[in-house]
Amino acid sequence: MTRVRDRFRRLLPSTRPASPSGPGTRRPRRTHNLFEAAAVYVAAGAEDDEERADEAAGWVSPDALSFGINELACRAVIALARERDQSPEAVARSLLGLPETPAA
Repeated sequence: MTRVRDRFRRLLPSTRPASPSGPGTRRPRRTHNLFEAAAVYVAAGAEDDEERADEAAGWVSPDALSFGINELACRAVIALARERDQSPEAVARSLLGLPETPAA
């Protein structure tokens, strides 16, 4: 759980390392959309590539990245639910290691 907190902490502008500025440090930046950033960020997390995750986190705002990650999660759960012929809730609970039905 600490790893997850650390990753989200890096998303906050106040905790991100400042990028160097000044003459000669500017390089042309390619613009990335929020879905590309989310895909790279999540894939890097799955591969334990913190450097790549940090890079992707800098491509868009924290809010945009959060939205992209949520959208990616929803699409992944829907795709798996169709593949497994299960409900999205059942798939999500399974992926998180939760019991099939919530305790009442």
